[in-house]
Amino acid sequence: MELMGVGLLGCGTVGSGVAELLLQYADRLSKRAKRRLELKYILVRDRSRKRPIPIPEKLFASDIATIINDKQIEVVIELMGGVTEARHYVLAAIQQGKHIVTANKALIAECGIELFEAARQHGVTICFEASVAGGVPIIGTLAQSMSANQLTGIQGILNGTSNFILSSMSDEGKTYGEALQEAQRMGYAEADPRLDVDGSDAAHKLAILAQIAFGINVNGNSIERMGIDKVHAMDIRFASELGYTIKMLAEGWLTEGEVALHVAPVLLRKTEMLAQVRGVNNAIQVIGDVVGDTLYQGPGAGRMPTASAVVADLIDLAIGRAQKTFDAANLWTPAGRGYSQRPASKVHSRFYLRVLVEDRPGMLADVARVLADRSISIASVIQHEAVDFEAYLKGMNKTSAQLTTEIGNKTTINRSNIRGGSFAGTGTILPSLIQPSNSDANLSHPTDSNHEHFNDIVPLVIMTHYAPTGNFRDSVSLIDHLPGVKGAAVYYSVDD
Repeated sequence: MELMGVGLLGCGTVGSGVAELLLQYADRLSKRAKRRLELKYILVRDRSRKRPIPIPEKLFASDIATIINDKQIEVVIELMGGVTEARHYVLAAIQQGKHIVTANKALIAECGIELFEAARQHGVTICFEASVAGGVPIIGTLAQSMSANQLTGIQGILNGTSNFILSSMSDEGKTYGEALQEAQRMGYAEADPRLDVDGSDAAHKLAILAQIAFGINVNGNSIERMGIDKVHAMDIRFASELGYTIKMLAEGWLTEGEVALHVAPVLLRKTEMLAQVRGVNNAIQVIGDVVGDTLYQGPGAGRMPTASAVVADLIDLAIGRAQKTFDAANLWTPAGRGYSQRPASKVHSRFYLRVLVEDRPGMLADVARVLADRSISIASVIQHEAVDFEAYLKGMNKTSAQLTTEIGNKTTINRSNIRGGSFAGTGTILPSLIQPSNSDANLSHPTDSNHEHFNDIVPLVIMTHYAPTGNFRDSVSLIDHLPGVKGAAVYYSVDD
C-alpha cells in the first residue's frame, strides 16, 4: 500500500488527539484512505511535556525544516494556533509542495487570500473542515452537498463556551460570572475567555462560512460583533417571559447583492431548533434557495471531535477528493463573487429594548415618541417592578464603592433609587446608575441625602416591529438622554 507521510505542527489538545488516531487506528484509517497514513514527525516546543497518550520520542522534531524538507511527507497538519508563526510555517510548507490541513480559524479568516493563492500557484490543497464547529461537518456540507443551491442565509451557534454560559444562565438561573466560573472549572472556557465571550472566535468562523457560502472576502475584525459578557440575568428572565431565549448567533444573510454579517446575542423563540441547542454544542442552520432550511448540530470543540474532522480531511486528501473540491470551489480569490458587505445600518430587524426609567407618568410616552419619530412601531410593552440595586451590583461582581472609585470619584451612586425585585446578573455598568452629584463636596463618599429626590426606577421592556437598524440605534441614542431615563438602554435583535 502506497505511503502518505504526515507532519504534525503542534501536539496540544487537538494535536494529541490527531496523533492518537494516526498511531492507534492506523489500519482502519489506511483501509479508508487506500494509502498507509504514517505520522513521520511532530513539531513541538517542549519534548518533556506530559501528553494524554504516550508518543515515541523519535517522532518529536524541534525544527520546521525537518518536516518541510522530508520528501516522504505530503501533508502538513497545522494545529499550533495563533496567526504569525502558523502563517510562516504554512507558507513554507506550501512552497515545498505540501498539502495543508488546519483547524486554525484565525489563520484562515485573516490570511485566506494569501494562503489560497499560494496553494494554487504551487498545485497543493488546503483543507480546513476542523476550523469551524469542530466535529460538525459544515465546511464539506457547504462546499459540496449544497452546491446545487444559492445559499441565502446562515445562522449558527459557533462558540460552545458562549452557548454553555447562556444555557446555564437560562436553565439554572446563574449569573454570567457564576456560569463563566463553571465553564472554566469544567474546561469549557480558558483562563482568559475574552475571544470566546466577546464574539471574536465566532466572527472568525463566520468569515470562513461567508466565504464558502457567498464568496465574500472578510476577516473577523470587519464583522460587527457584540459579546455575551454584557448579557444580564434580568434580560434572560424578561426574554423568557416573552417566549424567547437568548443565544449568541453568528449570522450571514444575502439580500439584494449584499451580505449582512454580524455576531451578537439574539432573542430566539423557544420553539426554534437553534434555541434548543444546549451546553457546549454547536449548530448551524443553512438556508438554500432549492433545499430550504437545513440544520447541522454536534460537538463544536474538544480534543477528539476536532481531531475527527482533521483526520477526515487527511483521508479526503489521500483518496484525491479534497483536491477536486479545492479546485472546484475556488475559494478566497481576490475578486470574490461580486457581493459586498451590507452596512449594519441597512439591516432590518425586530428589537428587544430594555430601559431603566423613573417610575412616573409619561415615561412610556416619551420613549414611544422617540421611536415613532423614526418610524419604529411598538409591538408590545411590559413594565416590571423596581429593580433590586444590591442584587444588580452583585450580578456585576461590583460594589457601589468600587464603581465610584472606577469612575474617578467624580460621580455618586444612586443606591436609594433602585430597589424592589430579585434580579441577579451581570452586564455592563449602566451609566444611569451613576449620577452626577449636585454637590461638589465629598463626591467619593455618597450619602443617602444626595439621592432623596430620585424616584424608584423600573425596567421598561419594549418589543418593536421590523425597522432599519440605523434608525433604531439613532432612537436608542436619543432615549438614553431623555429626562427620567436612568441608564444606557440594552437592546438585542429578535429573530422571528
